[in-house]
Amino acid sequence: MAQEEDKSKSTDKGKGKVEDAKQTNGVNGTQEATKDGKKDAISGLGTEELSAEDQKIKDELDMLVERVTEDDTSLYHAALDAIKDSIKTSTSSMTAVPKPLKFLRPHYEQLCETYEKWPAGADKDALADILSVLGMTYSDEGDRRDTLKYRLLAPSTDLGSWGHEYMRHLSLEIGEEREKRLDEEQSTSDLTNLAHTLVPFFLSHNAEADAVDILSELEIIENIKDHVDENTYARVCLYMVSMVPLLTYPDNNRFLLTAHDIYLKYKRYPQAIALAIRLNDMKLVRDDFYAPEDRAMRLQLAFILGRQRICLDLSEEDLEDSELQEALNNTKLPEYFKTLGKELNVLDPKVPEDIYKSHLESSRTAGLTNNDSARHNLASAFVNAFVNAGFGDDKLMLVEGGPNKSWTWKVKEDGMLSTAASAGMLMLWDVEMGLDKIDAYTYVSENEVKAGAALAMGIMNSGVKLDTDPTMALLGDFEDKPVSVKVASIMGLGLAYAGSQNEEVFATLYPLVGDSSLDMQISSMAALSLGFIYIGTANPDISEAIIGTLLDESYRARLNDKWARFMALGLALLYFHKQEEVDVVVETMKAIDHPLAQPTSVLAEICAWAGTGTVLKLQQLLHICNDHVEEKEDKDEDGEESKEEAEEKKQQMESQQLVQAYAVIGLSLVAMGEDVGQEMVLRQFGHLMHYGEANIRKAVPLAMGLITPSNPQMKVYDTLSRYSHDNDIDVAINAIFAMGMLGAGTNNARLAQLLRQLASYYHRDANALFMVRIAQGLLHMGKGTLTLNPFHTDRVVISRVAAAGLLTVAVALVDNPKQFILGDNHYLLYYLVTAMHPRFLITLDEQLQPVQVNVRVGQAVDVVGQAGRPKTITGWQTQSTPVLLSYGERAELEDEEWICLANVLEGVCILKKNPEWEKP
Repeated sequence: MAQEEDKSKSTDKGKGKVEDAKQTNGVNGTQEATKDGKKDAISGLGTEELSAEDQKIKDELDMLVERVTEDDTSLYHAALDAIKDSIKTSTSSMTAVPKPLKFLRPHYEQLCETYEKWPAGADKDALADILSVLGMTYSDEGDRRDTLKYRLLAPSTDLGSWGHEYMRHLSLEIGEEREKRLDEEQSTSDLTNLAHTLVPFFLSHNAEADAVDILSELEIIENIKDHVDENTYARVCLYMVSMVPLLTYPDNNRFLLTAHDIYLKYKRYPQAIALAIRLNDMKLVRDDFYAPEDRAMRLQLAFILGRQRICLDLSEEDLEDSELQEALNNTKLPEYFKTLGKELNVLDPKVPEDIYKSHLESSRTAGLTNNDSARHNLASAFVNAFVNAGFGDDKLMLVEGGPNKSWTWKVKEDGMLSTAASAGMLMLWDVEMGLDKIDAYTYVSENEVKAGAALAMGIMNSGVKLDTDPTMALLGDFEDKPVSVKVASIMGLGLAYAGSQNEEVFATLYPLVGDSSLDMQISSMAALSLGFIYIGTANPDISEAIIGTLLDESYRARLNDKWARFMALGLALLYFHKQEEVDVVVETMKAIDHPLAQPTSVLAEICAWAGTGTVLKLQQLLHICNDHVEEKEDKDEDGEESKEEAEEKKQQMESQQLVQAYAVIGLSLVAMGEDVGQEMVLRQFGHLMHYGEANIRKAVPLAMGLITPSNPQMKVYDTLSRYSHDNDIDVAINAIFAMGMLGAGTNNARLAQLLRQLASYYHRDANALFMVRIAQGLLHMGKGTLTLNPFHTDRVVISRVAAAGLLTVAVALVDNPKQFILGDNHYLLYYLVTAMHPRFLITLDEQLQPVQVNVRVGQAVDVVGQAGRPKTITGWQTQSTPVLLSYGERAELEDEEWICLANVLEGVCILKKNPEWEKP
């Protein structure tokens, strides 16, 4: 019965809404063509019968208006109060205009005229107050902004009593009026003052978005700091930070800075320091680090900075604090990682065959893919390195009997370098244990093995800093060494000190950049390593040295070398996340008459806007991809083309194609980290693949892998799986690598199956098969415990060093995989190490001892702008730490026994006992 009653009530309500809507007949009167017809429709007069109740309200209001327009001033005050009460107390369904507004509408013009006649005073203000509300019904007529006009004429403190809709309407008109006044160069101070009376109302009524929007519209977002309190600041900051990708420079930075200051005011240090990192402001980061008094909180901030690889200049007393140093320098990372491995029971080393599962490949080709060739063994070395990365144990390299018994001797010359270097991957982050094992390789007579050992040092030391600094001591001196050892040492230094701004390494590498007597490969790798070490600093010395090299006429021939692109990339990395500051480089490149200039300027721009999701940049890059590159027909007077001209044309053509390829990579680099932008860009890739030239088609699969690394979305890997059978073998090879990047460290079963099928399909193509093996190694990276995703801290902060590593490998593959990775320079794949990080959650107490707590792990839910206290995760499972977190997952503590000092449960978190907690 009760259900039936509810039903009938709801249908009555529905009917009521329909009736109201009918009466309104278009709230803003957009139905009728003529103005009179329009007024008629809205007032609801003459078209339909009114109920007795409505008729009574109408008659009453007509009488009150009559009193206001008469000459008897004594009646005004009471009549105005009665009209106000009538409007404020009228309740109406959400879809209908309140009845008093409807019945007063025909009298609006008459009341406006009355207002003009009255002398100044309280009655005139009260009438303006009413006209401001009635003005809402006239807002659609021409350029009328009567709500605002009369509000400015009637100063009032109690605006909120007119209700939410009125306040929103008023804020809308303030924005429109301000634009008009700015065009006419008039003052807007009265609008600003009015906005300040609206903001507290919005904040107290859970409309944080409206409050932020109006201050943003008036370009005074900084003032929100004065209006927030304990209860509202968290929601306001959450909304502001989520808006940042949709704003243009410099508004995006103003929003971040304002949210940062609010967090700091309320002692939310982890949130504040995360925003300081996003702002790329080292002074701010340092100030935030020293803001908390509590040592445990400072240790937590040190772990956040360690994850971002930021080296701080510490005060004297902090240099004595070994635990703080360890947290900042990631020294304990291998220990925590192995704790996780033990918990998940994955410490036992795996061999490549455990990954390939050749017995599952189709029987027809199973025997053929397992040939014991040097190429196949090299692939196995990479697979072994990726799969056992960081566990310090394997069955191919770190074997009894030392280097002479290791896998190194199963490959040919250039393969020895990569194979020996794989030992560094196995000992990742564990410098103290790894030094002896890798040192053994330096005594082997082959130069390639020595070079591999040098690179292994750098790989092992990536992201970890020791006080003794062994890497600099071992790699810093490469005088009189063969080219291979020099290059490996330079690359090793770049990997080991990425993001550290180490001056000693600078002094070692800087002279190599502009030295024209050196091999181009050495100069370029030195520039790239400096780019890694000083990433995002816009260091003037390095950028001048690289630009000087590009400007130097004597260098012109050398710049045609294939390695020159890495010098350009080194320059681009200096401006990572610098946004507008990159314009200097772009302008300089316009002045350089060399085919390399334009690709360099595109690279610099995409680095400067990486991870920002800036729509204007995406449009600019799409325009570059749209250009049709054609060969120009230039003949000399005899109609013959000279050899130099032909060569120059060819270079120009290649330069144009490289520009487009970089633009495609840039699309994903700029859009990564912003979900809507990602969706749009993935859709664009489909079009580029259909209609693009060969150079664009080669870049698209890589860009698809780069946009969401370690996040295998079905729609993306299905598309890549199609591209992996493309007629153009370069497109197919890049698609295979992208599949590896997409699933890196996830053990995704569907991807593993697709890659096994590809291994059978390409069993006769050595290059494609090599890439399938690499992709299989990446998929099972760290036995499924590592990630390549450069975003961390709840996907808010982008690790510059990680993004740079991914970009470097993409640049090596972008136009021709055989040029570097499938040629002799496969060791460039190790640039991925800067992006490799455990995707764990480790919980420690204030003494940094491991503590096991129960956490719920589930899909993160976006709660921006939702009212109340919504759940932030969905579909969760309870696990005890340490736990693995996949892309898009979030963890919460199960109960309130512990308080987490970090703002998100991710990486290494310090927990504090909750003094108020009582056991249930």
